[in-house]
Parts: sequence; structure tokens; C-alpha cells
Amino acid sequence: MKFNIDKKTAFSIATILAVGLVLAMAILLWKKEPSAVEGENEGERAEETGGKAPGAERADKPGLIAMTPQQVQSAGIVLASAGPASIDSTVTLPGEVRFNEDRTAHIVPRVAGVVESVSASLGQEVSKGQELAVIASAELAELRSAALAAGKRLELARVTYEREKRLWEDRISAQQDYLQAEQAYREAQIELQSARAKLTALGAATSSSAVNRYVLRAPFNGVVVEKHLAQGEAVKEDANVFLVSDLSSVWVEIAVAPKDLQYVRVGQAVTIKPAGGSAAVDGKVSYVGSLLGEQTRTATARVVIDNPGRAWRPGLFVNVSVVRGKTEAPVTVATDAVQTIDGKPVVFVKAPEGFQARQVSTGASDGKVIEIKDGLVAGTQYVATGSFVVKAEQAKGSAEHEH
Repeated sequence: MKFNIDKKTAFSIATILAVGLVLAMAILLWKKEPSAVEGENEGERAEETGGKAPGAERADKPGLIAMTPQQVQSAGIVLASAGPASIDSTVTLPGEVRFNEDRTAHIVPRVAGVVESVSASLGQEVSKGQELAVIASAELAELRSAALAAGKRLELARVTYEREKRLWEDRISAQQDYLQAEQAYREAQIELQSARAKLTALGAATSSSAVNRYVLRAPFNGVVVEKHLAQGEAVKEDANVFLVSDLSSVWVEIAVAPKDLQYVRVGQAVTIKPAGGSAAVDGKVSYVGSLLGEQTRTATARVVIDNPGRAWRPGLFVNVSVVRGKTEAPVTVATDAVQTIDGKPVVFVKAPEGFQARQVSTGASDGKVIEIKDGLVAGTQYVATGSFVVKAEQAKGSAEHEH
């Protein structure tokens, strides 16, 4: 069969085919262009992240905390190497700071009277022999009067004795008169000594411008920590009117349970820290009680420590660490290097682009270093100082990733 197509029909068919071809090519180019653009954008983002697509760094290196050297330096982060150490195994016991009772005095008047003046105030530093208060006492007046009278009688008896002795030696008077005078003289001496001894026992001077004036004085250098009298107040002879303590040294009394008594002995080195504080002082046990308290069922041990700055105030609760043995650990890190993430201990180790959180298993610690049983090997570089800064960066990165 033959189709007879003239020239006009053939031209029309060619035109239709050309238009269809152009439309087909336009449709193909329109679909391809967005993909190309997206590919170009992906390539740009990959270049910005070091040739990796977004999220590749976190997927390839989980737990990485990226920090530049400048950030590390400005944050004060210090690295150290994990290694072996000897760890003191300790037991921590409760204690309390108390006055050094060997240098603490309860001051009592020793004679009843009325307070004339008070020259010491609460918290005041006083020196040995310094006047604290003055009391007017009728009892003291009687004792001083008796001492003065005994002194006068002694002087008269002495003169009489010397005269009778000369008369007896010159054979003028009888020996009996001389012996009686000697006896009276000796008795007068005893009477004066007795009167003065009573004043000395009270701590009062034998002579004073006012016979009833009794002065309370500081027994040593110290601080007035209690005061219980005021001007015009009547006080008894056994009233506790002042408490003076030398706070340059204090006692630390330790409560020791029976199970821990084997570790506490006289001469044992201890470390004392205030409860909730960071300051620490070393000392040695000076006393261990032989009995257990009826109420607490614990023994009392004591440490005497110097207190030059008076930072250790009586009444302060402390924790006392006693060494009970040593542990040789093959891998240890600084105690401050261990942080907790999701309830698990971790150590931040050095990585090429920052730090990596490494989960570890810890062991014995003496407060300065801690044993790492699993998770690190000796020689691993880790964040010894500033680990809390790295932890904060890790937490910030996790929050941004969640969003």
C-alpha cells in the first residue's frame, strides 16, 4: 500500500514532531534542576563540616565533645596521664571541735559579794593577770582585818620576846618569863601565817587600799567566751562568772564505733575536714578512751590541733579520716576528674578534635586520687582540672542535638 503525501502535509507533520520534542526536553530539564541544586547545597554543607554530611560527626564519633585549643586554654582545662599510685584506704569518723580544756578556765569569785565594776567584755582578748572585774566582799574584809591584826600582834610579841631574852641573859628576869614570851611570839607567827594563807587561797592580796576589794584576774592569755555578771549584781563564792579559753589550740573529739577501734590508736595520723567544707588540717591522735559511752556506745578519741587563725571554732562538726591501709592501684586519676553522666561515672579523655566521655568503673579513693578498675589504661591523657567545664559543654551539645 502506498501513501501519497504531498509536500504541505509532510511539513505539518515535521512541525508537530519538532514542537513535541522541544516540550519533552523542557519537561526533563525542569525536573532535573532542583535535584542538581540540592546536590550543590549538600556539597557546600559537606565542605563546611570537613567533607561530611550533617550529623556524620555525631554518628561516627558518639560522645565527642568538640573544643578548640583556644577554648581549652581559656577554660583553664589541664590534662594529666592516668597511671599507678598508692592509695590510702581510710575510714571517716564524725567529730566535733571543742575547747582545749587544758587551756580553759572557769573563773569564780571564791568569796561572796557585790560587783563593783566589770572591765572585760564578751569576746575580748585578755592577757595573763589582766583585771576582769572587782567585787566588794564583807567576808574578804574580815579576813584582811584578821591578817592585819595578826601582824600587829606578831610585832608586839617579837618586841616582848627580844626584851625578855635580854633580861634573862643579864640575869635580871626569870627564865619562865623568857619562855612565855618566846611561846607568845611563836604563836603570833603562826596566827599571821594562817591569816595570810586564807587570803592566798582566795587569790586576794594580803594588803589593799580597800580591805573589801576583790579583783578577778585572767589566769592566762585567752578570750572571754562566757560572761555571767554585771555591775551591782550580787554573786556567790561558787558562781561561774567568766569562762576564759586560749583558742590558739583546740581539741577535736572523735566518736569511734567499736568496729573502727582497731584503726584508731595514740599517734595515728588523721586528716580533719569541716562538714561541708574544703579546708583540711592534719593531726595525730593524742588520746583514745578506754570506755564506751552509755548512750552513744562509742569510744572517744582526741586530737589536739593548732588554731592560729581561729578558723576551727568550738562546736564545729568535722569529718576525721583515719588511714587503715594502703592499696597499690595500677590505674588512677585525680578524684575531681570523675564526673557523672546519666548516673554513670565517666572520665573525659583527650581526642583529636576535643574530648571523649569514657565510662569507667571506680575503686578505692583517698580524696586526692581514685582507682580506675575498668575503662582506662595507664598513659591515657584525661581532663584532670576543669572536667566540670567539659561536662557542661557535653550537656549543651546534647541539648542542641535533641532540638
